[in-house]
Amino acid sequence: MSEFIPPAKPLIGDDEVAAVTRVLRSGMLAQGPEVAAFEEEFSAHFGLGRACVAVNSGTSGLHLGLLSCGVKAGDEVIVPSFTFAATANSVALTGATPVFADIDADDFCLSPAAVEAAITPRTVGVMPVHLYGHPAKMDAIMAIADKHGIQVFEDAAQAHGATLHGTPVGAFGTFAMFSLYPTKNMTSGEGGMVSTSTAEVERLLRLYRNQGMERQYHNEVVGFNARMTDIHAAIGREQLKKVDGWTRRRQDNAAFLSANLETVTPPPVAAGAVHVYHQYTVRVPEDRDGLAAALREEYQIGSGMFYPVPNHRLAPFQVAADLPETERAAAQCLSLPVHPSVSPADLERIVTAVNALAGAGA
Repeated sequence: MSEFIPPAKPLIGDDEVAAVTRVLRSGMLAQGPEVAAFEEEFSAHFGLGRACVAVNSGTSGLHLGLLSCGVKAGDEVIVPSFTFAATANSVALTGATPVFADIDADDFCLSPAAVEAAITPRTVGVMPVHLYGHPAKMDAIMAIADKHGIQVFEDAAQAHGATLHGTPVGAFGTFAMFSLYPTKNMTSGEGGMVSTSTAEVERLLRLYRNQGMERQYHNEVVGFNARMTDIHAAIGREQLKKVDGWTRRRQDNAAFLSANLETVTPPPVAAGAVHVYHQYTVRVPEDRDGLAAALREEYQIGSGMFYPVPNHRLAPFQVAADLPETERAAAQCLSLPVHPSVSPADLERIVTAVNALAGAGA
């Protein structure tokens, strides 16, 4: 029987092990010099041109970013429903209301037209998600935000290194969050990185992540313990040295799949966009779940359904919303293995299996 091809696979090597050992032997385990170095190196590596603040998870990054931008109870923030729950959760955790808007069919990201239609007098911001590694339509979204005087917050959890017309994601909004969870395009074991365009938001982020204080026992706000450890930062620093090569592998793997898949719709890439393929997501108009089961059972190929239950239908939210493209994507999307560990033989097997099964209406 063929070896199983997982839908995602963290890449941790001897360099990361050595970095962790170095930190453990140093005796400096909590937030310290490794975190400070990681923040500077992350910003420089991705060309963000702004300060970065490391935190203990991507969700913390979104939550603290929103708090640092003044989002509070009574406010509204426009978000996609077709995304991981952390996007809407982070808004709700501030006391504000997530307002769900539809996506565009071509990139699975927030529709600028839907954003504009969702703006009310209570709207203070919009949070596009660069889903699957493809940048959202930031030019149009930034123009709408400027027109209405609202802020832009980027959920770049899946998009390390993605760009639009030469500008990296994470360099558009008031803040942006990158996830460093194990299955992301790079990892620190667990964690998040927040880029920010203003010194005041940066200062508040550092306060909120550290119990509300810059100086010990002089707490300025009600804060959290959302610090990244030096252990995690050391892993992230090593991963920064490798992420570009991994991204090229993802892009090469995606190009092979797009050139050879015949029975499903591959993910399009917008003009001027650099897609980093956190996921390679196709549309399966009929029996997506059946295809996923058959890939696993007949060909030993894993796949992922991201996200079969849109946020607006999750138990904490349950709001009536007319989001036809969101519902269509939730029913049709299937993500195939594209990660750097996928071999040429794996790619051939994926193509053979999908073409055979989807063509047969599996």
